[in-house]
Amino acid sequence: MSNADEQAGPTVSGSLAHRVPDLGALELLLAVARLGSLGGAARELGITQPAASSRIRSMERQLGVALVDRSPRGSRLTDAGALVTDWARRIVEAAEAFDVGAQALRVRRDSRLRVAASMTIAEYLLPGWLLALRAQRPDTAVSLHAGNSTVVAERLLSDEADLGFVEGLSVPAGLDSAVIAHDRLIVVTAPGHAWARRRRSLAAEELASTPLILREKGSGTRQVLDAALGGLARPLIELSSTTAVKAAAVSGAGPAVLSELAVGEELAMRRLVPVPVDGVALARDLRAVWPTGHRPTGPARDLLSLTRG
Repeated sequence: MSNADEQAGPTVSGSLAHRVPDLGALELLLAVARLGSLGGAARELGITQPAASSRIRSMERQLGVALVDRSPRGSRLTDAGALVTDWARRIVEAAEAFDVGAQALRVRRDSRLRVAASMTIAEYLLPGWLLALRAQRPDTAVSLHAGNSTVVAERLLSDEADLGFVEGLSVPAGLDSAVIAHDRLIVVTAPGHAWARRRRSLAAEELASTPLILREKGSGTRQVLDAALGGLARPLIELSSTTAVKAAAVSGAGPAVLSELAVGEELAMRRLVPVPVDGVALARDLRAVWPTGHRPTGPARDLLSLTRG
């Protein structure tokens, strides 16, 4: 093939990506220069010789100059090829430095995971997920901040958490989400309370008119109850954790509304008794959340996948 055949007019417009050969082609040219053989370069890079020849020809057409003279005795760089090879070496070295830097960023990202979760998920679901994550990523340090759903959203939006979990009816503004589980709120009371012996289900009106031990406003549990009762729930006591609400209910202070996930042990041991309710929608979705447009990566992505196992 003559140099005239090899040389086509170079592209002088369009993006840089269309005018500069890709890294694979440049690495191939460097291997040809080092080994003096197109076949040897192909073997080193794990491609066939026809594929290597095609890549060199494509690069020559792209640049508009002949780069390699091929003969039965081997492959030799043209003068233009030697110059392009020198430039290619600098580009490949810069790409290697880029790769090392990117790896360092991944290592730094993967060395820690900051999780923010609303209370029920933090207390009753996350411990198992985090144990499973530790088996996969023993070198990742995990920090967990437990708070209500409003606090979880604030930490994510201020870049103080990598992944969050909430229990409310809606997704806070500025966050994307995925449903990871389903939950139901139930009314519970101590065995000595009058409701523990009733045979009829509670109506929504009676539940709304009775002072209850409740989570604070801003919590997912409170959001669901307020929505179910039209905002008419009456607090006897407002507490900031599920554990505190349970303790108050077990002590006989009054009836409470809690996640079914949170009271399994108390119900089994009869420290609390479930009270049936009619006409009140107390089901809810549990969601993983993250800032809009920033889907979880690294350890956060792995934790998210474990919640769906």
